[in-house]
Amino acid sequence: MTVGTAAQPGHLDALGRVTLALLVFDGFLCAVLSVLFLPSYLGATPFPISILAAAVANLALVVAARSTTGRVRSGVLPLAGWGVGFLLCMFGGPGGDVLMLASVWTLLLLIGSLLPAAVYLWKVSVKAAFGAVSPPEREGTR
Repeated sequence: MTVGTAAQPGHLDALGRVTLALLVFDGFLCAVLSVLFLPSYLGATPFPISILAAAVANLALVVAARSTTGRVRSGVLPLAGWGVGFLLCMFGGPGGDVLMLASVWTLLLLIGSLLPAAVYLWKVSVKAAFGAVSPPEREGTR
């Protein structure tokens, strides 16, 4: 038995729950950091590297959440944490400060960071629904 997996499918032990909660918090933290680094520049040129970093981090968080629980639905939880962080960054601060401006970079951050993880979850759910791997044919059995 590996660490973080449960004896029964659908049941998590304490370590699995803590791991899943940390992955959701990491998704939230990834959203806040990607929004903060979105308006970065390389010289005089806009250089939003946080879009690529958020895409890679979200994909890794989804894979980790799915491997911790063994369920496809639990892979959505880090993306939900990311979405909550993204929505909180849309609100103004106490002094009227705004973290996200109405620009194309904000839309690209939203789409670019969620799309790879969503495509991965869709592929995994389709494989799970249709029986991903057919049994290999053995040589010499016919």
